[in-house]
Amino acid sequence: MRHIYSGRRLMLVGALCLGASTAAMAQSAQDAQERAATAVKRVDGNFIRANAAQKKTPDWPSTSLDYAETRFSKLDQVNADNVKQLGLVWSYNLESTRGVEATPLVVDGIMYVTASWSVVHAIDTRTGDKLWTFDPQVDKSKGYKGCCDVVNRGVALYQGKVYVAAYDGRLIALDAATGQKVWEKNTIEGQNGSYTITGAPRVFKGKVIIGNGGAEYGVRGYVSAYDAKTGEQKWRWFAVPGDPGKPFEDESMARAAKTWDPSGKYWEAGGGGTAWDSFAFDPELNLMYVGTGNGSPWAHKARSPNGGDNLYLGSVVALNPDTGKYVWHYQETPGDNWDYTSTQSMILADVKIGGKVRKVLLHAPKNGFFFVIDRSNGKFISAKNFVEVNWATGYDKNGRPIEVAAARGDKPYDSIPGPYGAHNWHPMSFNPQTGLAYLPAQNLPINLVDDKDWKFDQNMPGRPHAGLGWNLGKFANVEPPKSKPFGRLVAWDPVAQKEAWGIDYASPWNGGTLTTAGNLVFQGTADGRLLAYNAKTGEKLWETPTGTGVVAAPSTYLVDGKQYVSVAVGWGGVYGLAQRATERQGPGTVYTFALGGTAKMPDFVQYRLGKLVQGVKYDPAKVQAGTMLYISNCVFCHGVPGVDRGGNIPNLGYMDAAYIENLDKFVVQGPATARGMPDFTGKLSSDDIESIKAFIQGTADAIRPK
Repeated sequence: MRHIYSGRRLMLVGALCLGASTAAMAQSAQDAQERAATAVKRVDGNFIRANAAQKKTPDWPSTSLDYAETRFSKLDQVNADNVKQLGLVWSYNLESTRGVEATPLVVDGIMYVTASWSVVHAIDTRTGDKLWTFDPQVDKSKGYKGCCDVVNRGVALYQGKVYVAAYDGRLIALDAATGQKVWEKNTIEGQNGSYTITGAPRVFKGKVIIGNGGAEYGVRGYVSAYDAKTGEQKWRWFAVPGDPGKPFEDESMARAAKTWDPSGKYWEAGGGGTAWDSFAFDPELNLMYVGTGNGSPWAHKARSPNGGDNLYLGSVVALNPDTGKYVWHYQETPGDNWDYTSTQSMILADVKIGGKVRKVLLHAPKNGFFFVIDRSNGKFISAKNFVEVNWATGYDKNGRPIEVAAARGDKPYDSIPGPYGAHNWHPMSFNPQTGLAYLPAQNLPINLVDDKDWKFDQNMPGRPHAGLGWNLGKFANVEPPKSKPFGRLVAWDPVAQKEAWGIDYASPWNGGTLTTAGNLVFQGTADGRLLAYNAKTGEKLWETPTGTGVVAAPSTYLVDGKQYVSVAVGWGGVYGLAQRATERQGPGTVYTFALGGTAKMPDFVQYRLGKLVQGVKYDPAKVQAGTMLYISNCVFCHGVPGVDRGGNIPNLGYMDAAYIENLDKFVVQGPATARGMPDFTGKLSSDDIESIKAFIQGTADAIRPK
């Protein structure tokens, strides 16, 4: 009886302990919810400015920390002397398999971060536990409507709400404490074309600001402002003019129309200019800054046959945030011909130039030049290439590029940089203590030539992704590119306009940067590492594995007096769909580090690359037709069969033969549509599918080692 009694007593004690533990967990979750409700209610313009003005910046309340988009934290508890002691505190599974591009926002220890498909996660940073998640239920069969993966770059916080822009064009306000929807607006309603949103909203003066993407498909770009409380649209500014046969929306559009040739009927393909990523705000000047995108189509001659600058493509544009009224612009790539967007991160800084402190805007867009612009009036100050370029030799005193004639010629041209850009969306940062900007630079070779027979929305085999709605007016890699790929972290002096130091990486497509008062620069890499460097010298001080490639930028913040560094990891983006630089893969994950952290890293799964597909019967006479069809429907997602190794989407050259043999069952109402695979019903015939099968197996056979 004694043993039975002791067992019962142990069971009773265990039950009491379990109950106490459950109660403690429930209390912790309730505390976190109350903190979320209280903390985010305080977030407004004054809060963001006050946080940035503090001696230490305890919170990370906006996507780039502050309105100036510096990504510079004044925290120095973690510094160049002790960063080697950083260790993992917790990791959190974002339950996603596609690209993760968001910077985690943190206020009073509550983190808000997005995964692919625009899913929002609220996390208690004190424990690493989920507070809530919100899934906007984007129709995954429509994933093909965006060029560059089903990614999302984060949320905005304002007066108790979390704002997320869903991939399908909806802007959604959530209760910060519960994740419940407060309001929702369709930002693309009434517009023609295949619009998507991947960027993070900003809130300026009580208005939620958001743009969109889709220039590859044929859309007209614009920026919209919505009332943060009600969702009511307050204003909209279009980045390029519409049909000149109709009244222009404002004077800026009438002025822009003079720089477009109407004989090209540019409005039919939208014109482009999509503002799909970067914004910044100067409260003192009462100006917000918009980076605009590439032309639609890419080919200048196709959309504007007799030339013209095609405003406001490839530009930085200043708007009045109260009204959306145009104030000034500076065009970085007049008459864009290469997909040279200016949507990359903009940073506002006060720097001494010629003995005088100037209010400037720092910008390193796709075209390979680092720009310094007077942000009060848009006047050009200087520009210098931060990577090798071959489309222009420099900029004249008026701020216009000195172009290389062959870059607009009729022959295939290995444009450097290519459409992936010398710097893409991956955020750069600026440290006022070192006076340096830290940017992920790269080259991804692509050879381009104009498609002289291009017509809008005409799906012809051989036109890049024309089967999915792309309208480039260009052919890609008609001749093999001659330039070499690279990835590099560049520390750039914007006053001297030269590199202070640089780090070469194994691959392009490395993550965004964070810099701190601890004399540090943090960056994740395509080959699956998070590193810390000495901000002054570039000396590597610390690194940790992340399991898979990092494309997002980290953030840092204080919780209960302790500094943490967090990064959201998940390989993807347009390059990451078909390419990778690591042998490991896993779900999207948030990693959080602090000095003395001892948590165990999650298990890294080895990427399973099968053998080259073999044994699929095919007609060799169909390989050529299959090549053209593959280019029009498959290549930017799946890569070249057997040549590429796959990214977050598998390479078809390494699939099991049964998959390729039954390709029709996958491309026509197939099961993968639930994961983002397009449905090619009515787009590909049975004979087309047989030709694609022939190309896949024929290519595998051609490259198979003898």
